[in-house]
Amino acid sequence: MTSTIAAKATELRRLHEAPQVLQIINVWDVVSAKVASEVPGTAALATASHSIAASLGYEDGENIPVDLMIEAAGRIAASSNLPVSADLESGYGNPGETVRKAIGVGVVGANIEDQARPLPDAVAQMSAAVRAAESEGIDFVLNARTDVLLRGQGRERQDVLADAVERGRAFLEVGATNVFVPGLLDEADVSALVEGIGWNKVSVINVPGSLLPARLQELGVSRISYGPWTQRVALTAFADAVAGLLDGGNLPEGTRILN
Repeated sequence: MTSTIAAKATELRRLHEAPQVLQIINVWDVVSAKVASEVPGTAALATASHSIAASLGYEDGENIPVDLMIEAAGRIAASSNLPVSADLESGYGNPGETVRKAIGVGVVGANIEDQARPLPDAVAQMSAAVRAAESEGIDFVLNARTDVLLRGQGRERQDVLADAVERGRAFLEVGATNVFVPGLLDEADVSALVEGIGWNKVSVINVPGSLLPARLQELGVSRISYGPWTQRVALTAFADAVAGLLDGGNLPEGTRILN
C-alpha cells in the first residue's frame, strides 16, 4: 500500500472523527471530481453509484458490472489529491473482495448498504468489509448504510428508527466508522438516531427539504453526503441551458471554463 493512499485514509478517518460535520461531495466522473476538488472548503469526495451508473447507461442497483464501477472510482481517486470514498452499493455479492478492489485503485472509504437484510446477514456484510480493509493496513472508513428507513413504508416511525439504531450499534461493534441512515429526516428523527447510535457516529444524506448542515452538526451528525443530487443539480442546469438555447437565447452569463 502506497504512503499516499495510507495518508488519504488517515485523513478521511480524521475528518469523520472531527467535531466539525463533514460535508462530503458526491461526484460521478473525473471532471466533476476535479471541479469539486478545486472549490475552497471541499475536504473529501464520495462517488455516487446511482450517478456513475446513469452516466454509463445502467440502472442503479448493482446493474453496472462491479469492475466498471471500481474503474470509475479509481479514475476519480487518481484525479484528486483529496481522499475519496466509494459507494459500493451492497458489495456486489462479496463485500470483502469489492472493498479490496476499491482500495487497490486508491479508494479509502466506502458505503456498504444492508438493503434491510436480516440483521445477522447485514452484520456479516459489514464485518467482511471491515476485515478486508484491515488486511490492507489502512485506516479505511466504512460508512455502513441501513435501508430500513427507506423501506419502512407501513411501519410505525418509532419502530423503524429503533430498527435503524439496533443495526447501527451492531455495525459499529464490528468496526464500522459511521452509520448511514438515508432518507428525509426531521429534527426528532436525527435526535433519536444520534441518541441511540452515538454522537458523531450518524451519517445522513442531504435532499431537498433536509435540515441545514449547521443544525445537523448541532444535533451530533458526523457526515452529510448528497448522493445523486449533485448530478441532478448539474443536469438541471444543463437542461435549462438547452431549453434556453433552443428558445433562441444565448449561453448563460457567467458560464466558466472549469475543466
